[in-house]
Amino acid sequence: MFHPKVIFRIVGMLLFIEAAFLLSSVGVALYYGEHIIQPLLYSVAAMVGVGTLLTLLCMGSQRNISRKDGYVIVTLCWVVFSLFGTLPYILTGYIPDFTDAFFETMSGFTTTGATILTNIEELPKSLLFWRMMTHWVGGLGIVFFTVAVFPMFGLSDINLFSAESVGPMRTKLHPRISVTARWILTIYVGLTVICAVSLNLAGMGWFDSVCHSMSTIATGGFSTKQASIAAFNSPAIDYVVTLFMFLGGVNLSLLYLFIFKLRPMQLLRDTEFRTYASVVGLFSLLIAVGLYCTTDMNVEESFRTSIFQVVSLQTTTGYATSNYVLWTPFLWLSLCALMFFGACSGSTSGAMKCARISILFKVMMNEFKRIVHPNAVIPVRMTGRIVPTNIQSAILAYTVIYIFLLIVGLFVNMAFGLDFLNAFGLSVSSVGNVGPALGQYGPMDSFALLPNGVKWFSAFQMLVGRLEFFAVLLLFTPMFWKRR
Repeated sequence: MFHPKVIFRIVGMLLFIEAAFLLSSVGVALYYGEHIIQPLLYSVAAMVGVGTLLTLLCMGSQRNISRKDGYVIVTLCWVVFSLFGTLPYILTGYIPDFTDAFFETMSGFTTTGATILTNIEELPKSLLFWRMMTHWVGGLGIVFFTVAVFPMFGLSDINLFSAESVGPMRTKLHPRISVTARWILTIYVGLTVICAVSLNLAGMGWFDSVCHSMSTIATGGFSTKQASIAAFNSPAIDYVVTLFMFLGGVNLSLLYLFIFKLRPMQLLRDTEFRTYASVVGLFSLLIAVGLYCTTDMNVEESFRTSIFQVVSLQTTTGYATSNYVLWTPFLWLSLCALMFFGACSGSTSGAMKCARISILFKVMMNEFKRIVHPNAVIPVRMTGRIVPTNIQSAILAYTVIYIFLLIVGLFVNMAFGLDFLNAFGLSVSSVGNVGPALGQYGPMDSFALLPNGVKWFSAFQMLVGRLEFFAVLLLFTPMFWKRR
């Protein structure tokens, strides 16, 4: 059963939240004395006006929602947030084209980090702050944030939590979902603050520090500079950003247990975390050796450049300190492989996630064992716990959909005139919420020259990838809309 009034009421309330976040950009504009305060206020007024209208029209609706309502709400909220998030860009005139503005906003909220801007430095600080805010809100999750902060809305429901939270292995820290969400929000805010302070101590100005901390913890990739982190040319900043990108890729529930419950061994025993750390270490070493042998970098520079790019792409942040497209094919192909891995489930990163990779590998190895021992019962385990067969089936389905979307994206992009390398790289980047792609859409390039059709399909891929396929694609199945 669907409850349209409940759905639109919640969407209306969420628009109030988006307006509140945009008001922070108004504050930045006032602080720096910028001339775009009026169009920003118009944007806030539009959000509040539509939010008020939806709320008043749906007064008296029930507070409980069905599972189907949860999936519709989550998908609709991301689309509505992105639509209204275009207003600051359009009304200020800095991104006047709606397609470009929507692409930029969807890239922000899905923490993809792909940009159509060709001169980021020309944007006022308030708009730069809004770009980072879209990352920060989208990183934790629009609905998840609401569940944490506004339980009085009646949103502290398992159906919303299930539809919004990503990853195959979810951890409840408390019997009440709203309490779990608030603890995770505390970790998220705390990491953002510590990252901002650390970046400032490393030599970055306060405004840039705050902006990059929001983007880093959200594993987004937007920067206040066109050249990304490379513009600062600071080893200290590189190492700080690398560390917090890595932390942004760790399961937030595990970080909570590590910090507040003082259970470091629970983090170190976690199979997914060990896989994540091992992949980072292995690829960092491999690429560092490759850079040292094929470029004029010294040992320290090779290691710093390597680990930064590895962590950035594995966590799907998308920052860059070097144009890896210009490296030898083996090195940039190794980095391309990391775009598929992703970091940990329960983090803000995109792509496959290490948990799925680990489970798929274990399932594969078990099949070899069953060939030799056909009568053996060989369970799949993660951190000592047996992975249920339904989760294994869901991961296999997820992998098939992932590959299918990559292939469809490849065909669509090539149909609009892109060559194979650019088309494939863009598809991988969009589905995995990575940001930089390959070829002419690499880490130091803009997506401005993409055909409009490619931008719209890439935005769709970003949304589907961010919500991990099922929450969005389920809406396109006839059985979902049947009354039962």
